[in-house]
Amino acid sequence: MFNLIPTMTRSLKSKTPLHSSYDRLGLVLNHLGASRSHTRSYTSVSIGAKFSTKYKNYALNESNKVISYFHDIPLNLDVENGTATMVVEVPRWSNAKFEIDTKATGNPIVQDVKKGQVRFVRNLFPYNGYIHNYGALPQTWEDPTQKSGSEDLYGDGDPLDVCEIGSAILKTGQVTTVKILGSLALVDDGELDWKIIVINTQDPLAKNLSDIEDVSVHCPGLLDATRQWFRDYKLADGKAKNVFALGGQYRNQKETIETIFECRAAWDKLVTGKSEASGFAIDNITLKGTPKNVESFSFNEEVLASKPEADTEIPADIFRSFYF
Repeated sequence: MFNLIPTMTRSLKSKTPLHSSYDRLGLVLNHLGASRSHTRSYTSVSIGAKFSTKYKNYALNESNKVISYFHDIPLNLDVENGTATMVVEVPRWSNAKFEIDTKATGNPIVQDVKKGQVRFVRNLFPYNGYIHNYGALPQTWEDPTQKSGSEDLYGDGDPLDVCEIGSAILKTGQVTTVKILGSLALVDDGELDWKIIVINTQDPLAKNLSDIEDVSVHCPGLLDATRQWFRDYKLADGKAKNVFALGGQYRNQKETIETIFECRAAWDKLVTGKSEASGFAIDNITLKGTPKNVESFSFNEEVLASKPEADTEIPADIFRSFYF
């Protein structure tokens, strides 16, 4: 039997003991060597025209082999330092709703589609598109068949969403180490949709931020603006305001790490075939002994041989600003 429970780095001299809920999860260092490593160098390759339904962005490992953003990029959760790995889906100040496709083999980043049309986030004044670099924590999953331990809501079936608040604009498909600061519990269409607040460890501000309260001190107004953006961003599409669990209050780093562990354990069940959920692609390259582990994806060479295509033109109305 294989245990893929969260990769964890913690000094024996740490002054802060692990929370009892961590212990109840039976945490052990992952036996998979790839998951004990520091963030490796990953690249990506895209096929199809960007901003079209054909677009797919695949992750590549150091051997130039296609891997899964969802399953093969290690979470690398370091409890003592409060860091983890982030996969960037959407650069800050851009509009296209890119996301890891949890249903497609290889889990590429694609643009969300509704009724045959690619989707964009509208400009909620004074912002242009997304307010932060937006992405996901790999090897985590908000289980749509189980209610959260902190809120009586089912998960949305996606990896944990991440808002990176640093100054640099990151790129789609970029893999980077981030410092976990806190979280906000959005309720989207009745499902729990956590937003994990982080900062790139390479950002100059990172040394000053260790918890959510530090963000209020060093980035006044940022947390309120973030909450307002998530509350209102659907208004431009004629939808109602979003709502939040926990009274819309931010959770601190410790509480957020508990949520990450919970979602990591859910992912463990999914990728080992023990989840009741169906329709999710759990094919992977690195997780030996799991039901859908393969040497390489059947489309590997086709993806590597693909030629770049010109971007599809973004509809002009996407650049319009909305005022609420």
